[in-house]
Amino acid sequence: MLVLKGKSVNTGITIGPLALFHRNTISTAERKIEDVAAEIDRFQAAREAAIRQLQALYEKALAKVGEEQAAVFEVHQMMLEDDDYIDSIVGQIEEKQCNAEAAVENTAQQFATMFREMDDAYMQARAADVLDISRRVEQELCGGQGIDFSKYDEVIIAADDLAPSETMQLDTDKILGFITSGGSANSHTAILARTLGIAAIVNTGTQLHQDVDGLLAIVDGTTGTVYINPDAETLARMQQAQKEEKDRRKRLELVRGLPSATKDGKAVEIFANIGNPDNLPQVLANDAEGIGLFRSEFLYLGRTDYPTEEEQFEAYKKTVQALPGKKVVIRTLDIGADKKVDYFNLAEEENPALGMRAIRICLTRPELFKTQLRALCRASAFGKIAVMFPMIISVKEIRRAKELLQEVRQDLDRRRIAYDKDMEIGIMIETPAAAIMSDDLAKEVDFFSIGSNDLTQYTLAIDRQQTQLDSFFDAHHPAVLRLIGQTIANGHQAGIWVGICGELGADLSLTETFLRMGVDELSVSPQSVLPLRDTVRSLDLSK
Repeated sequence: MLVLKGKSVNTGITIGPLALFHRNTISTAERKIEDVAAEIDRFQAAREAAIRQLQALYEKALAKVGEEQAAVFEVHQMMLEDDDYIDSIVGQIEEKQCNAEAAVENTAQQFATMFREMDDAYMQARAADVLDISRRVEQELCGGQGIDFSKYDEVIIAADDLAPSETMQLDTDKILGFITSGGSANSHTAILARTLGIAAIVNTGTQLHQDVDGLLAIVDGTTGTVYINPDAETLARMQQAQKEEKDRRKRLELVRGLPSATKDGKAVEIFANIGNPDNLPQVLANDAEGIGLFRSEFLYLGRTDYPTEEEQFEAYKKTVQALPGKKVVIRTLDIGADKKVDYFNLAEEENPALGMRAIRICLTRPELFKTQLRALCRASAFGKIAVMFPMIISVKEIRRAKELLQEVRQDLDRRRIAYDKDMEIGIMIETPAAAIMSDDLAKEVDFFSIGSNDLTQYTLAIDRQQTQLDSFFDAHHPAVLRLIGQTIANGHQAGIWVGICGELGADLSLTETFLRMGVDELSVSPQSVLPLRDTVRSLDLSK
């Protein structure tokens, strides 16, 4: 029996035969060519074919996982249209009089090396993207015979890593799971797997070979463990655990529609986090009581210019109308840090996570901010919207944001356009500064929502996307929990409600801790709603 440990992408247990992922061999060996112009035309034709393929993948992903996750394929198309990338390949064909395959491969490796050497974790992750798009072009140059994805049926796939395009081309309804020796739990592929509900373990650090192809494998997403060719005792134990997991899922259906309250009567609202209106069916299917974090930046990503007020208004209106009577907390623009948008023309920064992002952009570009605020106010006439400002660190910032909101309201009043005059205003608590100052900040708003992901990152001074630091990263660190407890206490002291919308909200080992702190709302991914409600209903805080 071979036991591997990695990073779990999804909880749950799956058992089935292992299938090594085979990519077709592509020859990129350099050779001299006679007709330079014809070779450049051959490259351009392959590049355009690759762009068409990526557009088809985008449309498939859009229908299956929504706009936020599909955006990676728009990014890949943009990379294939990048002038620096194209000029490098064309330049090599001209200067070296070499074949297009070699020029593409050389450029891919140069760009990938450049990305890997950058300090920013987001940019480091782009190395995999440039290699993925380049392989697609090379495949087209070599005849277009791609991977036979149809043969992966009812198997657990083992690979060095899977590109997002490879994940989407698999028939995900037939794949039992996958394990990769590399990759990250925050990669595009991992996020796609999580969204699609595929059992997956990444970054095991062990490259598997032909001798394990076809062997029985177990993926334990609860512990991040993979068992290959398990002994009888391990197989029996994991089969029992899998049965218990299935029974647990059946039990979750019994809490559908029931109050999210402990045995001794402590009630908490369980909301969902979503990235765009395409996620609404998941919110409804998982019986969320509202939306605690609607990430509005999906409107700005994957395009070449700013969204109009009307585009934003329609998206917000569609969301609240789909959830009549339920609260929808919409976070204003949170671009920057790991979310790059070229047309914003933001200056290059040594450390983007500590730079121009979120509310800082909005307050320095007030007309951009007011366009979004007008759309939000107008949509509030059609449902229960609450607006939430991200990355707040001072009272001054809140007051300035509220001033801009008031200017928008006055303009709507003059134009006799309806909006909810009682719309709640809140802020995210994402930095130690905000948590420490939460007693003063609470006097300015109607609610707090604690963004535990960034709060943990900034408290521990560890980039949460930097996998080499995983052994140092502790989301349960006492300092983080103290800041959360302090924020809840200060919020209640001022008479406002306090929620948690980061990943810790779905951490069932902390549910009782948060309820004892007095948290009023927990906002989690849609699939985490019922497990969280089940846990809440099992607790008795009087003991």
